[in-house]
Amino acid sequence: TSSNTFGRRPLRRARGGVLLRGGRKGRKRGAFVGGAAMAEDQATYAPKTVKDVESHEFVREYAKHLKGKLTPMENVDLIKTARFKELSPYDPDWYFIRAASIARKVYLKQGVGVGKFRKIYGNTYRKGVRTEHFSKASGGLVRHILQQLEKAGLVEHYGKGGRQITSQGRRDLDLIAGRCHTMPVMNFS
Repeated sequence: TSSNTFGRRPLRRARGGVLLRGGRKGRKRGAFVGGAAMAEDQATYAPKTVKDVESHEFVREYAKHLKGKLTPMENVDLIKTARFKELSPYDPDWYFIRAASIARKVYLKQGVGVGKFRKIYGNTYRKGVRTEHFSKASGGLVRHILQQLEKAGLVEHYGKGGRQITSQGRRDLDLIAGRCHTMPVMNFS
């Protein structure tokens, strides 16, 4: 080893301008070097997929996009989202927000069906002083949203069961993700 490393292995440059230090148990990140060129690249980086953006912000943006494409149920202002709810949601656009969330989850994992979505959106059913238990969400609502997404050409049936995203749906979701703001890159050095 050279005299400036003080008995440690020398640092080597890796991807992204980060120095890595070789060790027995893997590589540890060293000091961040890259200069102004790296900072400019990170500042101009635009997200290209749904995985690059924050989920809450993406769902809000995609719900605005879906407003013209989907037709909600006729009693959308009266129905509840699950049996453990007392009232329907206060937000008038809740149907499109749920549809955007379902489309995002189908994008991230193919083969998810109505039963799995009932579990995902389920919660504890609190019955006053009695013991609370888990309760699933409304299956008819999830089924209707998936059928509407199929009519729009964003989702299709998966061969092994459930749904998968279509190429048009993937392009649509990635386009909206490109418009969302990303969280700042965190460097711990």
